[in-house]
Parts: sequence; structure tokens; C-alpha cells
Amino acid sequence: MATNREKKGVQSRRTFLRGAAWAAFAPFFPVPAGLDLLSWPSAGIPGKDPGIRVLNDRPLNAELPPHLLDDLITPASRLFVRNNGIPPKQVDLDTWELRIEGECVPNPVTYRLADLKRRFPQYTYQLTIECAGNGRAEFFPPAKGNQWTLGAVGCPEWTGIRLRDVLEDAGYTDDAVYIGYYGADTHLSGDPDKRPISRGVPMAKALENESLIAWEINGEPLPLQNGYPLRLVFGGWPASTSGKWLSRIAVRNRIHDGAKMGGQSYRVPCHPVSPGTDVPDSEMCIIESMPVKSLITFPRTHARISGEKRLQVRGKAWAGDRKVDLVEISIDFGATWQPAQLAPPANRLAWQAWSAELAFPDTGYYEIWARAQDDQGIRQPMVLPGWNPKGYLNNACHRIAIQVKS
Repeated sequence: MATNREKKGVQSRRTFLRGAAWAAFAPFFPVPAGLDLLSWPSAGIPGKDPGIRVLNDRPLNAELPPHLLDDLITPASRLFVRNNGIPPKQVDLDTWELRIEGECVPNPVTYRLADLKRRFPQYTYQLTIECAGNGRAEFFPPAKGNQWTLGAVGCPEWTGIRLRDVLEDAGYTDDAVYIGYYGADTHLSGDPDKRPISRGVPMAKALENESLIAWEINGEPLPLQNGYPLRLVFGGWPASTSGKWLSRIAVRNRIHDGAKMGGQSYRVPCHPVSPGTDVPDSEMCIIESMPVKSLITFPRTHARISGEKRLQVRGKAWAGDRKVDLVEISIDFGATWQPAQLAPPANRLAWQAWSAELAFPDTGYYEIWARAQDDQGIRQPMVLPGWNPKGYLNNACHRIAIQVKS
């Protein structure tokens, strides 16, 4: 009788061989994640939709399939989870503190959570956050890291206070160039002296109206896995900049040098490289605004339709710091495109809903492709964008499969 270890080994080999079979074709015909040919099983996470897919359990990382991102305002239950360490096991709202410090803060200040809520004006913005590695599963050669498909993105309503107001209240010097955050999550090793992640943004981003210190999502307290009780939210930038379980902010006179700010983390080659290139750390640049992107959220892939051969399609589009100007749809593999109806964003840095009615000329197999264009005229690529060692910033057109029956 096979042991559990042997059974796991057989399963791993099968998974590897199945993946290797597709990888053999990848240089010629990259398999779009939206077609869902390889998928992870669903697993329960308290407070999350049953359809969430767990990529890793230590630390916990999980995404939603595109059809569960159809809400205009992403429910907390359908917001992806991207952790680097272990969330705090206990949270005491009465004693939770946020300290503002750093080289550019002459007199560090500590605020209790109640002080923040009482002393500063509160704002609510709908803000898009997306993991920089969203879409990593499509890159070839494969890139290390969680193999996200397309579901590491969301756009809830966040409520809190402007980071700018707190920084100005604490006081900082004119040589400030960056902020860095520190959270209450712990390193996987258990070493209290190690931080799992400590990233940040330039002062220009930190001082934007929409840059928040938030404690609510859609009018409810943040879920624990999404940063309860306090987090940063920087819409349009990699979600790794939006620090969770926020306990300290350092105002720096140089680029922040916390965990996952250096090396290859959240960086792409400063210049285009050929696939598989070993890029030196010195030639990697920090990711800032995310690229233009769109997602088909209805119908789900593999849908079957019959009758009039017409179909209402809808989705979301976003473009980092920019606005989306155009979304186009194709049902003939990009030979022709038709414009979709595009709604304006709820506010700056929110994603935009789009919809279109499609008419299929005949029965059979079709793919629906979607591509967006931002307000600077930059469109999504129809194929995979430039390869990078960590598999970041994949904004290739989303594709889903449809079968039209008579």
C-alpha cells in the first residue's frame, strides 16, 4: 500500500507532467489563464467566498476566478489575499498604535487608533489594488513565486483618513523623499527581528488625496487577512505598497530600504531583456504605477449559449494612475474589434465597468478577447508583454472560451 508521501509524490509528478505538456507549447501559443485549463481547487477561508482559490497556505495567498469579480464594488469576501508573513494573532483596538518616525521626522509621534478616527477628517474612495504578480502563471519561461492567474485584483470602497493629513500633523522636513511602512505581521521563521515585508512609496504618491490610512472596507472593519485593523491603500500601484496591520510609518530622506524593497522584489528590468535572462539587481527598477488592463467578468469561461446567438458581456478595466479611455472586444481572435460601452470611474484610481453585446455569426467554438486603452493611448498587448525574472506586470488581453449551440 502506498504511503501518504508516495501518494503525494505521484500527484506532484502528475501535476508536473501536465504542466510540462502545456509548457512545451508555451513559446508558440501561450495558454491564457482565463481559459482555466489548469486550476487550483477551492478551499475555505473564513469570511471569504467559497470559490476562492488558495495558491499557498504559509503565508496565505488566494485569488478569485474572474467571474467572481463581477461586482462594481468588490465585496470583502471576494478580495484577494496576498500575505508575506503571518498576521497578528491578537488585535486590541484600545491599545493599537501608529507611530510616525524616520530621518525626516524631528519629533516622532504616536497615535492611538481612536485618535486617528477622532482627530482627522474621514474619506471614502473606491480604489483599485492589484498584486504586481497578477498573471504570473502565463509567463514562459516560468517565473518564481505564486502562480497567480487573473484574480489578484479588486476595487472595494475604502474608508479612513488621508496619509497626508497625518504626516503633516506629525511634521516632516523638506528633504523627505519616501515613506516606508512597518506592519504587525511576523516573519515565517518566527524571528522577531526579521520583517516579512516593509515597502513604501515616494512622497508624491504618499501625499495624494486618495492615499489612505484605512480601517474599513465597504463600511465594515477590514478582514483580518486584508490588514485588520489598519492599513495603507495606494490605488493604482502594486498592492505590496499598501501595507497591512499598519503600526509604523517612516518618513525617509532616501528610497526606503525595508524588506522586499531591494534585489529583484517588485522590480522589473530597467531595459527590455530576452526571456530567461539573468538580470543583475543593479539593472532592476522599482515598479510604480500599474499598466492598463481589463478583465471579462461575465460570462465565465466555458459558458455555452444557444438560441439567438447573442450575448451580453461585461467586465472591468483599470490603468494604474491613469484613466481608461477605451475597451474593445473581439470574437475572431483579434482580426476585428468592436468598442464596448465604458462607464466613468467612481473616483480617481477606481476601476471602470464596461459592457458589450456580441452577435456570433455561426455555431461553434469562440474566444472572447478584451483589451483596454488608457488616456495616454497605451493599449494592452494581445500577447504576453516583455518577460521579467519575477513575472510581474502581465497585462495581456484576457480571453475566455465560449461554445455557441444551435
